[in-house]
Amino acid sequence: MATLPLPKRLIREIHRELLATGRGAHRRPGEFRRDQNWIGPQNAPIERATFVPPAVPGMHAALDAFERFLHEEHALPVLAHVGLAHAQFETIHPFIDGNGRVGRLLVTFLLVLRGVLHRPLLYLSHYLKRNPAEYYDRLMAIRLRDDWEGWLRFFLRGAAETATKATETARAILQLRERHRDAIQERAGLNGLRLLYLLYDRPLVNVNLVKDRLGISFATANNLVGHFERAGLLNEITGGKRGRIFRYSPYLALLRDDEPASRRGEPTDTTETANG
Repeated sequence: MATLPLPKRLIREIHRELLATGRGAHRRPGEFRRDQNWIGPQNAPIERATFVPPAVPGMHAALDAFERFLHEEHALPVLAHVGLAHAQFETIHPFIDGNGRVGRLLVTFLLVLRGVLHRPLLYLSHYLKRNPAEYYDRLMAIRLRDDWEGWLRFFLRGAAETATKATETARAILQLRERHRDAIQERAGLNGLRLLYLLYDRPLVNVNLVKDRLGISFATANNLVGHFERAGLLNEITGGKRGRIFRYSPYLALLRDDEPASRRGEPTDTTETANG
């Protein structure tokens, strides 16, 4: 086992980066909360909370215990250990905002650290967001009835579904690349193949980027992009004549899931500001 799973300082750094680049930049990025927070209907007082995390002194004690749990030697399977860690973190709720984002990232971080993943390619966020009612119900069942087994069954099902979906997507990407490589190699030569491989790293490009990354002239890059556009591999998304951006839509379509998440039974909004 790695010797430095996730010290509190690193948790704060992750939180700071997440909030600095997304919503919540004004909610004390990188700082543990200094006041009581709670989860409940939007703008509801604490008396109407569905869950009240530990008060600040208890929060710090719980974080110390959480850190020890991450470090200690045990016989738990890795996925079970990670699932328990996620539930513990969400129950501690150490930040004013962003606890869910940090907790979901924690899952992937620990799987990489424990050697289950070589790269951070397995994210349970989509599964958890697709099943919000059960997710919150399972967490509350831990807090109210100590039902860890129910939570772990839910978590492990999510890990299995996510891994299966990731495998299917990876296989579809490889098949797509083979089809497009065969088509491009016949018509656009070596530069066409180089652009195709670039698109798997940068699925949004413009002519100048293609010119610089492939080391070719602007005219050659423009012709190459035009060829990809006519072949249906790229489509222009700005609608202008200058500063045009092209998207590798067939590839991005494999990474997008358009099925809407159900809002029936969705958990209540969080109220994470002190004193409401």
